[in-house]
Amino acid sequence: MPSYTAPVKDFQFVLHDVLKASESAIPGYDELDRDFTSAILEEAGKIASEVLAPLNPVGDQQGCRLENGVVHTPEGFKAAFDQLREGGWTGLDCDPDFGGQGMPYVMGVATGEMFTAANMAFTMYQGLTHGAYSAIHIHGTDQQKQTYLPKMVSCEWTGTMNLTEPHCGTDLGLMRTKAEPQEDGTYKISGQKIFISAGDHDMSDNVIHLVLAKIPGGPDGIKGVSLFIVPKFLVNEDGSLGARNGVSVGKLEEKMGIHGNATCVMNYDEATGYLLGTEHKGMRAMFTMMNEARLGVGMQGLAVAEAAYQNAVIYAKDRLQGRAVTGTENPDGPADPIIVHPDIRRALMDQKSFVEGARAFALWGAQMIDQARRSEDAAAEGMISLLTPVLKGFLTDEGFACTVQAQQVYGGHGYIEEWGMSQFTRDARIAMIYEGANGIQALDLVGRKLAAEGGKPAMALFEMIKTFCKENADDEEIAKQFIEPLKTASKQLQEAAMYFMQNGMKNPNHALAGSTDFLHLFGHVCLGYMWSKMAIAAKEALASGTGDAAFYETKIATGRYYMSRRLPATAMHLQRILSGADPVMALDAANF
Repeated sequence: MPSYTAPVKDFQFVLHDVLKASESAIPGYDELDRDFTSAILEEAGKIASEVLAPLNPVGDQQGCRLENGVVHTPEGFKAAFDQLREGGWTGLDCDPDFGGQGMPYVMGVATGEMFTAANMAFTMYQGLTHGAYSAIHIHGTDQQKQTYLPKMVSCEWTGTMNLTEPHCGTDLGLMRTKAEPQEDGTYKISGQKIFISAGDHDMSDNVIHLVLAKIPGGPDGIKGVSLFIVPKFLVNEDGSLGARNGVSVGKLEEKMGIHGNATCVMNYDEATGYLLGTEHKGMRAMFTMMNEARLGVGMQGLAVAEAAYQNAVIYAKDRLQGRAVTGTENPDGPADPIIVHPDIRRALMDQKSFVEGARAFALWGAQMIDQARRSEDAAAEGMISLLTPVLKGFLTDEGFACTVQAQQVYGGHGYIEEWGMSQFTRDARIAMIYEGANGIQALDLVGRKLAAEGGKPAMALFEMIKTFCKENADDEEIAKQFIEPLKTASKQLQEAAMYFMQNGMKNPNHALAGSTDFLHLFGHVCLGYMWSKMAIAAKEALASGTGDAAFYETKIATGRYYMSRRLPATAMHLQRILSGADPVMALDAANF
């Protein structure tokens, strides 16, 4: 059975040596000293490895089942969920006014990575609740906050987001779910939603659905969409649960992966709903939830890749096959462990260099969200808005590729369910699709985010990297191995952006045909930037006489690998972009 060990030391390195968390001026960050974050991460790591990871294959094998209208989760899930709730983990970064612990969001992302790596399907239940909590916290009335948030922070009640319908996914303007106004100010919600993760289950007393629907007579398309709170059980004035609402589970989807999470078809039959936010402005409130969810999904990509990588390393060190071409390394055995072979090393280094770079990228993104929220920093808000599609799209594309690499290390055993590697690959695959398929993320990046605010956030990022490169150009070793490759990649990113500006207005297909390549080019530049910062931090730690030289030397060597073996992909992506739309659009539809 696969195992998982939380990489606490790596989290500490990123938080303190790279992001300098406790030195930040962001309100609340002064409390994030090394001892405090170590205690939190160590305890979260224990829960992840000892409680959640053993349930991961159980969830995969048993799945969820629907019986007499009730969804049952896999064996052991409810007890584990109760343990997380009782430990306060579900409200780690939530508002203390509603029972949360008030920690910065960056700590929620760090612990969330651990829990997800250990058991992605399980962790989705509280993850979706957190997103629904955030939407109500920002857009709800005082009464709505008092009614729902305390129970959602504790996960006594869980939450969902209901967008997709059988005939419309990304194009939400086509939705048919209706919300009929009632004299008492409520609405009657009728329609069907599909692919609703954690749509129903037996681990909480109530499920609070956030449902997109159209009020009759409103504007056409997406401008006529509103958002509603639709609880599974109505809530009485004293906070107790009342009658069952007109919402039910039509079926459970049979999926490729995340079997332990209940993905439901939800039927709304004149269910009582409460408007969240303003009429016809539902997408504004829903995007509060979706943007948070997209960073969370990006984190899922790297988390599952981390778990798969850890097990691939164990296997590569244990599996005996062949001899090292440079001479026997295991003379007492019939063969050498496969980790001696260069191609196995390549596969493992691809995974290691991605996961550690992606972790730094995700935590940097979480720090920007804290900066935007806690300091009301518009520049940070603009920057994380720009980077959100990159975080979601790039980390899930590459994270899935890493699980395939890990599976490949196992050879034939990687294809056998008994070894557990297949589950990582199957689970990771959905992250490229939900919360906006990655092709849509790329279109969002090129079509909206790149030009947002007149291009101000994008220009700020380019300038940030340029300044960083100038400031670190004097260290010959760092400059040659990290700064020069980063400078080259950043210039390629800017060249691609300029191509879109010069050609996209004449023929939008020129931009859209290169959007996925641009997203990946962008992602590699961001990881190159993170690796350069990590290399400098590791070198400074070595110079200070740290007692763990091996950790920092390994960090620098891993970074060198990324800069020399992974970052050069930016040149390929640029050439694809510069080829324009003609090769992509050459065939008529009939010729496919």
